[in-house]
Amino acid sequence: MRKQVYTVLTILMTFGMISQVNAQEKVAIYHPEKNAFEQIKQAEITAQKEGKHVFLMIGGNWCRWCRMFDAFSKTDLSVDSAFKANYVIEHINSSKENKNDSLMQQLEFPQRFGFPVFVILDAHGKRLHTQSTGYLEQGEGYNKESVIEFLNQWSPAALNPANYKK
Repeated sequence: MRKQVYTVLTILMTFGMISQVNAQEKVAIYHPEKNAFEQIKQAEITAQKEGKHVFLMIGGNWCRWCRMFDAFSKTDLSVDSAFKANYVIEHINSSKENKNDSLMQQLEFPQRFGFPVFVILDAHGKRLHTQSTGYLEQGEGYNKESVIEFLNQWSPAALNPANYKK
């Protein structure tokens, strides 16, 4: 009997330690304590200096698809390059700790598309586009070609009228 209790305790402790390790390994991509308006203001300043747009990834650490897209966007070199060439990226939190209701209202309620949701602003804060990420998904991940096409279609060069003069 004692050996069985010891075995059960060992198993429970092992799983408890695994849970603690997993909790510690969680990466905080979104920060509920941050002021989203200040995040965007700083991103706009950088975007103006660098000739880029502001790319808002709205979601939360609770969102599996949000975490997956963040990892995908950083590990796929083509996607990472498309982001770095054209956008200043900000992760805007939407969670039970901070839904950023005022900002969501100002952005015309992008959360209606679910999470993550992307909002592209020009360097002066004008909303250019809101994107449901469902169109960028493929199976249990994201489609590289669709994401790159999306990023290119909303890049500063794609929206520059000079590129369309006859």
